[in-house]
Amino acid sequence: MDIKEIRALAQLMERANLSVLELNEADKKIRMERAVSAPVPPLAAQEISAPAPRDDRAQPEGAVDFNRITEVISPMVGVFYAAPSPDASPYVQIGSKVKKGDVLCIIEAMKLMNEIVAETDGEIVDVCAANGQIVEYAQILFKVF
Repeated sequence: MDIKEIRALAQLMERANLSVLELNEADKKIRMERAVSAPVPPLAAQEISAPAPRDDRAQPEGAVDFNRITEVISPMVGVFYAAPSPDASPYVQIGSKVKKGDVLCIIEAMKLMNEIVAETDGEIVDVCAANGQIVEYAQILFKVF
């Protein structure tokens, strides 16, 4: 069992909200556990308070508000290509400004080239896949601010 399989199992645990996963296959055995958070008390038992007003000017120059980031996820399994051809420059890189509908990358699936486009206007703050890497369904490809 390689690290990719272990990561896939960990993602499965998280998506299915499992606390324990045990797998026995011929000579391989793996048991994974994760901490389960304590149940949240009902609202009546919680102290309710309004959040402090947010001052956007207080944020340092160049800082990213992670609450406003949009994640572009892969709609399919396939090979991630950052550029239209091996000798071309990538469609986008960190710092690139994009508009809704701009091509961000290509995912090759079953010999078909599928363009992945920006869903919103913004700036690329992270590229989460490497050129030529196989990506999974729902894997984060880009983070747009």
